[in-house]
Amino acid sequence: MAPKLYYCRGSPAVRAVLITAKALEIELEHHEMDFFKQEHLSPAYLKLNPQHTVPTLDDNGTALWDSHAIDAYLVRKYGKDDSLYPKDFVKRAVVDQRLHFDTGVTYPILIAVDMAYLKKEITEVPVHYVEKIKEAYQFLEKFLQGHLWVAGDKVTIADFSLVPTTTSLEYHVKIDPKVYPNIAGWLKRAQALPYFSSDHEQLQCFINYLDSVRGIK
Repeated sequence: MAPKLYYCRGSPAVRAVLITAKALEIELEHHEMDFFKQEHLSPAYLKLNPQHTVPTLDDNGTALWDSHAIDAYLVRKYGKDDSLYPKDFVKRAVVDQRLHFDTGVTYPILIAVDMAYLKKEITEVPVHYVEKIKEAYQFLEKFLQGHLWVAGDKVTIADFSLVPTTTSLEYHVKIDPKVYPNIAGWLKRAQALPYFSSDHEQLQCFINYLDSVRGIK
C-alpha cells in the first residue's frame, strides 16, 4: 500500500516531501486538504496529526508530520543508499544543521510574512522582515561557499527543504545573482535535476495564492 500524503498545493514544506519522494521514486497516495473547509480540523485528521498541519504522512499506520522528519524517514526506509541523508555522523550532522536552519531561520520568516499578508496586516514587506530575509540569504551564501550544495558537494534532503523555502522567500525579496552568486548557482543546479521538474508548478501555486491574497491580478 502506497504511503498517504496529506497536503495543500504550493506549501514549501509539502514541496520538500514531493521532491524527496520523486528522488526516491516513491509513489504516494495524495490527499489534498481544504483549509478553508477546515478539513485539517476534522476528528479523523486530528487523530492522525494533533497539530493539524501539512504535510502529514501516513505510511501503513505510521503517522509523521513536519517535512524534515518525513524526508529523513523516507530516505531511511526507501532509499537505495544513504547519499541523500548520510549515515556518517559528521556528514549527517551537517545535513541536520541545515535542516534546523530551515526550521529555525528561513521558514519562520517566510510564514511570518505570509501570515501578515493573509491577515491584511501589511501591503508590502516591512523593512525589518526584508533585513531578516537578507540575513538568511547571507548565511546561505556562506554555506554554499566552495560547495555545490548546502551540506557539501552532494545533494541531500537539506537542499530539498531549503530550495522550496528559498524560492518562496524570493517572492518577497528577490535574489540578486550579483550579490548572492552562490545561491543563484545552487538554485539553477537544483532546478536542472529531474526530480525538481514539477516543483515549478507548485511554486506557481504559492505565487498565485499570495497574489490573490494581495489583490494582484
